[in-house]
Amino acid sequence: MRNLGFTPWALYDELIAGVPDGVLVRDLCLGTHWSYVDAECGMGVAFTTTGGAVRADKGDWRGRPLREMAALAKSWCFEEATLGIAALNAWYARRSLLEPLGARFDEPVDLPDGTRRSLDAFEMVRPQVEAAGSDSQVVVVGHFPHVDRIEEYARLTVLERRCSGPLDTPDPACEYVLPTADFTFMTGVTLINKTAPRLLELATRSYVTLVGPSVVMAPLLFECGADFLAGSVVADPEKAAFGVRNGAGQLFGEALSMAALRR
Repeated sequence: MRNLGFTPWALYDELIAGVPDGVLVRDLCLGTHWSYVDAECGMGVAFTTTGGAVRADKGDWRGRPLREMAALAKSWCFEEATLGIAALNAWYARRSLLEPLGARFDEPVDLPDGTRRSLDAFEMVRPQVEAAGSDSQVVVVGHFPHVDRIEEYARLTVLERRCSGPLDTPDPACEYVLPTADFTFMTGVTLINKTAPRLLELATRSYVTLVGPSVVMAPLLFECGADFLAGSVVADPEKAAFGVRNGAGQLFGEALSMAALRR
């Protein structure tokens, strides 16, 4: 980590401190696939992550300060931490904050197979990887859809906690492969399970992209080693809430807009 001291908690403490006093939680849902926190400032989402410690706080958060809910991001109960990260995104993942910083939203990207997809972090970084040469080492933390296409133009390692395919390598290998990586893509879930500070520390020589709706869209992450934030903003709170409560696996489109912010 670059400017926040030496403790892993510094990143979380600074993010939580950035949420102002006086903003209250209006609604929340810990869903099957995704979760949301709706506050007076807006709505934030995160991937529902299970496991860790036993959930201790099951109280009614409605009407309570958003900053207090954001502090759940430090919980070792990953369900609680999910809500904490969603609470952080309720504040940070807003167009009104991101547009002045030069963020891009949902611009179509042409893929090599002739299809078009809204903002794709892997394709947005691809020109840099290709320019670095086919020997470039790309490490992806989390098995994303279509991640295998990276093998067409770089050497690929996929770190995954639950290995399910020939590309996957157990995630403790991060200590061995990240220090020599040229490009790193990290799922935003690493912010929920608290591995993000160590992974950012290991990837200091790498161009680091944080990917997915769980990414907290805060420029503070640039001070901690990230170079590119590829997250989301809630475009339609009503549809996002319905999708979460309905157990929908895919929220992008009308409910969420992909957002991209570079250092």
